[in-house]
Amino acid sequence: MNINSFPARAGNAARAFINNNRAVTIAERVEALNAVDVAEAARILAKMPEERAVRILDRPELRNAHAILEVMGNADAARLLHGMSNDRVADVLLEMDIDTRARLFATFDEHARQAIQGLMGYPPRTAGGIMTTEFVSVLASWTVAQTLDHVRQVERSRETVYAIYVLDDETHVLLHVVTLRRLITGEPDACILTVAQKGTPVTAPPLMKQEDVARLIRRHDLLALPVVDDKGHMLGIVTVDDVIDTMIADTTEDAQKFGGMEALGQPYMKISFAGMIRKRAGWLAALFLGEMLTASAMQHFEGELEKAVVLTLFIPLIMSSGGNSGSQATSLIIRALALGELKLSDWWRVALRELPTGIVLGAILGLVGFARIVLWQNIGLFDYGPHWQLVALTVFAALIGIVTFGSLAGSMLPFVLQKLRLDPASASAPFVATLVDVTGLVIYFSVALLILSGTML
Repeated sequence: MNINSFPARAGNAARAFINNNRAVTIAERVEALNAVDVAEAARILAKMPEERAVRILDRPELRNAHAILEVMGNADAARLLHGMSNDRVADVLLEMDIDTRARLFATFDEHARQAIQGLMGYPPRTAGGIMTTEFVSVLASWTVAQTLDHVRQVERSRETVYAIYVLDDETHVLLHVVTLRRLITGEPDACILTVAQKGTPVTAPPLMKQEDVARLIRRHDLLALPVVDDKGHMLGIVTVDDVIDTMIADTTEDAQKFGGMEALGQPYMKISFAGMIRKRAGWLAALFLGEMLTASAMQHFEGELEKAVVLTLFIPLIMSSGGNSGSQATSLIIRALALGELKLSDWWRVALRELPTGIVLGAILGLVGFARIVLWQNIGLFDYGPHWQLVALTVFAALIGIVTFGSLAGSMLPFVLQKLRLDPASASAPFVATLVDVTGLVIYFSVALLILSGTML
């Protein structure tokens, strides 16, 4: 049975698929539950073996986990929440209404409540906001054998056991990290410090942005990154899969913004028709109003257009070239800012780089446009008039100016937005194209006035 064939309310088929097929993976069960409504998903999970249901609820890919638990009775919801990882519990509780959250939160013991409340207090998209408090830690005085015994006892309740964190016996400050590979190859009676990694562990403060966390994990090839307070005490760990999940969500949101719309916040097929209209209409209206400035620019040069109608033939060419160059530059800069390759203070370096780049790219496109006019004129495909050489020169010069401006505008806009503490991804391709369209027309007709004055104009 193909899980993608489930209609929205195919509850019986989904239940049979999820519960009766032992070969089905957790990921496939999650996809099947995403294909049914919340009430049916709640009924299926409530009747499922607890360990399996917990593993499904622990997956961030399960949509509406909070709504599914809200539909269940308090007893079933609390039972499943108690088996989930603390970081996932914190995420789910934050999405619930206040009354339900309070009732379910009260069912946890004091230790769990403190851990979950601490996680809920960190801002989203920070190390603290995506970390888990379920890690393996031991004291520096322990032996390898003691540590192995401890790992066996707690491994089911921990996010990962591939890294063991060694703490000072008295202060409990993080001292070293021991990988599972080094641990199992150590002598049983040896001190745990003999198999610890040399040097100071790579750590992150709880308020570090998740993008910086991802860079640390990538740079040091880590499976998990310890999060510590200002005294060096461990607060939790950020695992590589947590980073991947959050970065995918952010990348999706940025891609939607870059397409000239609000982030959907839901899968495409799940968002309502009214919601889709609401998300897209605002941006489209704003872009339409911006394009009206293009009409105003053309009205301003109406006299020139009447004298030299041939200039209108190249308006689409001029506008698209400027918009394309601006969109290219914007894409490159937003990506570089997201990866940390550029900082806000690098704007002048980018400007110095984009200026000659725009000139060269404009000259290349200008030469193509110039050659096209010359070729069409000489082989008789179109007659551009007695001053066709000046028309070709106008197109050549205008393209240099427009592509250069587009590259500069597109590259500087993300810096401006970041300076204003706005999301650089809001510098969408349609927005940049609209901006460059208006200025492109002004540049085009200004160049035409300069070159064709006294002849066609």
